[in-house]
Amino acid sequence: MKIRYGYLFLLAGALLGCNRSGVVMPETYGPRPPHEGSSPYSDRVIAYVPAPGQFINNDMVGFGGDEATGQDALDYADRRLHASDASQRGMVSLGGFGGYIVVGFDHSIQASGGYSGYDFSITGNQFSGSSEPGVVWVMPDTNGNGLPDDGPWYELRGACDGESVRGYSVTYYRPSEEDAPVRWRDSEGREGEIERVTAHTQAYYPAWMTEDSYTLSGTLLPDRSGRLDNGRFTTGDYGWGYADNWGSDMAEAPKQKNFFRISDAVDASGEAVRLDYIDFVKVQTGVNIQGGAGIGELSTEVSRFRDENL
Repeated sequence: MKIRYGYLFLLAGALLGCNRSGVVMPETYGPRPPHEGSSPYSDRVIAYVPAPGQFINNDMVGFGGDEATGQDALDYADRRLHASDASQRGMVSLGGFGGYIVVGFDHSIQASGGYSGYDFSITGNQFSGSSEPGVVWVMPDTNGNGLPDDGPWYELRGACDGESVRGYSVTYYRPSEEDAPVRWRDSEGREGEIERVTAHTQAYYPAWMTEDSYTLSGTLLPDRSGRLDNGRFTTGDYGWGYADNWGSDMAEAPKQKNFFRISDAVDASGEAVRLDYIDFVKVQTGVNIQGGAGIGELSTEVSRFRDENL
């Protein structure tokens, strides 16, 4: 059944009470305007492929220890982000460089900048001096099938855009012993390890991964880590435009969320792209950094995705 725009404007009026911008223009939302029962939060995890890391397979962040397939891992991530029982919800770790999660919403997110110029937010666990930045990607559902298969993904540029390496990749290798570090080799010929941390004794290579190695690709952000005068390790901070980062884009207190603009989308060459709406959001760990003893790899963590226009 076709829905006339007049009806949609009435629907917009019904939604004004929960609309941050004070106005909804459903006809610009693309194929899926919000409806009366729409949630501003993501409603499903579509993909979850973490890199190895100290929180992977760890019951501290909700793994049950029986995740034997990719679907099991996907169900785990979905439960952590979207369980109806709030006590079951929490952060999801993406592991080392390239680990990623993809979420969807029950409506398209409009590129309107409806909340102080921003369109959506992502909640992490960052604090000043402890950022584990995730690169954010978006995609509209142009074929309307509810899957992120329309390609390509568009990166949202951030403060480190000019210092980043696009098309970077890391291959991770299953260790011969579960309690051994995970070896990696990157696309620039460098080698290293996901080092083990005393506090996390489980295997760091995803238990459900059947392959003896796998490769993750994305955008590599610069290494801003170092030591303070007191010897304490600091990750450095990354300005704006990244998830799980202490940045100037934390637009409201308490400072747990990074806010994003769809208008910051760029293509694979870094050229600006105009998108009227998006349907899918991907976050991917953007650094390949080891913090040393007691710290381990820097790994992006996320917990909530919100359409800030509603």
